[in-house]
Amino acid sequence: MAEEKDFESMEERGKDTTVNSATDEKSVGGLERVLKALRKSVVGKRKVIREEAESPKGPVGLDIGTTHIVLAQNKPNYIETIQDLNAFFTVPSARFAEQILNQKEVMYYRHENQYYIIGYSAEGFANMFHGNTRRPVKEGLLSPDEVEGLSVIKAIVNGLIEKPKKFGEMLCFIIPGEPLDGTGSVIYHESVIKSFLGSLGYSPLSINEGMAVVVSELSEDDFTGIGISMGGGMCNVCLSYLSFPVITYSIQKGGDYIDTMVGAAVGEPATKVKTIKEEELDFSREPKDRVGIALGIFYDELILKLLESLQRVLSSTGKIPKIKTPIPIVLSGGTAMPKGFKEKFEKLLKNVNLPVEISAVRLAEDLLNAPAKGALATAIREAG
Repeated sequence: MAEEKDFESMEERGKDTTVNSATDEKSVGGLERVLKALRKSVVGKRKVIREEAESPKGPVGLDIGTTHIVLAQNKPNYIETIQDLNAFFTVPSARFAEQILNQKEVMYYRHENQYYIIGYSAEGFANMFHGNTRRPVKEGLLSPDEVEGLSVIKAIVNGLIEKPKKFGEMLCFIIPGEPLDGTGSVIYHESVIKSFLGSLGYSPLSINEGMAVVVSELSEDDFTGIGISMGGGMCNVCLSYLSFPVITYSIQKGGDYIDTMVGAAVGEPATKVKTIKEEELDFSREPKDRVGIALGIFYDELILKLLESLQRVLSSTGKIPKIKTPIPIVLSGGTAMPKGFKEKFEKLLKNVNLPVEISAVRLAEDLLNAPAKGALATAIREAG
């Protein structure tokens, strides 16, 4: 357990520490570069079909999520993120079909007797054929149901980045926390992703998703607090103390679970519910129909399950350091995007008794890109 004492801010330590060795100098310089990068605004864009992949110069952050894959790079005046849909759709292979795919500039690759339409191209094809896209990641981990899942991820990543300009460039990628009461192997997921990225010429390292949110959003709090990433497949949680991840875990429920449960309750397709959730949901006003009512019910269920898990995990461990002051909770992820979500979370937080005092609940500055930004900052730090 960490010794209880007062700590000056990490930023001031980065400025004022007396350098006694080359190693210390490198450490301080790395921290200064991280803090400088974290002050930059994020400029996000969606992957343009058939746009040439970049060959990065400098460290890279990569978030391979259930719904999206997000690449983050440190530009001179901003952090740039590029996202693509982590999905695919298959159609039978035929020479005529291949000509059409090339004419329409669709992203695809051929395997055996099928074309694998990938990324945002897959979404258009699924709508055209009145079907659903398939996902290589399920509940935050490589899907055991999709034999070609890793190949799809490789194809999408290769559409975002090529080999680095400098062999061995640092690349930090997101991994989930070990699931509570869930299934799937984080070790397997991490190992195969790391092997693939290494084969591209990068020096890959991983960071827990909740910790990446802390790195992205809590630099002014000495990287101390609780980072929560609420994505499509799972919710990731990390309690960090002075940049050390003390507790990390996940629950394998997220936005997809809400869509499925609401769809089953009101007799609507989950894809339709997802569209309503993303475009119309507003918790600051009363719901106007059955879908709105059901979304409120299952959002409450997910948040309460998340908070009860946090109470249970923190109360059952002896790892929590003595922290003198209240700490913040910072929320990120697409599931946290509806208007009024923070207020709903704060209201439900009053129903649980956490063993640490909470100073405030905040939303990440960029809800969708916070983990990738945190991964990039970690890559910059490790690059030295």
